[in-house]
Amino acid sequence: MLNYKNISKVIATVFFIGYVHFAHGTCGSIAAFLFVLIVKPSNFSLAIIIIISFVAGVISSHIAEKEFGIKDSPKIVIDEFVGYLVSIAFLPLTLGYLISAFFLFRFFDILKPIPIINIQRRFHGGMGIMLDDIAAGIFTNVILQVWRIL
Repeated sequence: MLNYKNISKVIATVFFIGYVHFAHGTCGSIAAFLFVLIVKPSNFSLAIIIIISFVAGVISSHIAEKEFGIKDSPKIVIDEFVGYLVSIAFLPLTLGYLISAFFLFRFFDILKPIPIINIQRRFHGGMGIMLDDIAAGIFTNVILQVWRIL
């Protein structure tokens, strides 16, 4: 039966990618990597996709978290998907930048340095799930923007 809880699970798991039984977050990031590699969105399109996906991610992950009964369930990967998109925003969408962003983003998402872990601790529910990955994406993007300038 199609209801808001089921739709939320589809969005939060990025069309069931979160159900893969290993490296959930990495699989969500790979999905975003492949999306960008195939679609090659313009900067404007990517910004719109990030905004819409962020809002949908906050709502859907909040609902899905309650449905799964686990705080920040590993099945929820919309946060990694959107975080990766943030990490490559306004950068050349070359294979080198896409791969570099992937590894840097995963590094910050897994390690969660002080500012990122504080965000995760301060916010709860869908907002908390999404914001720490957005922060990891911003860290990644800033590093790659500086690299590009230098």
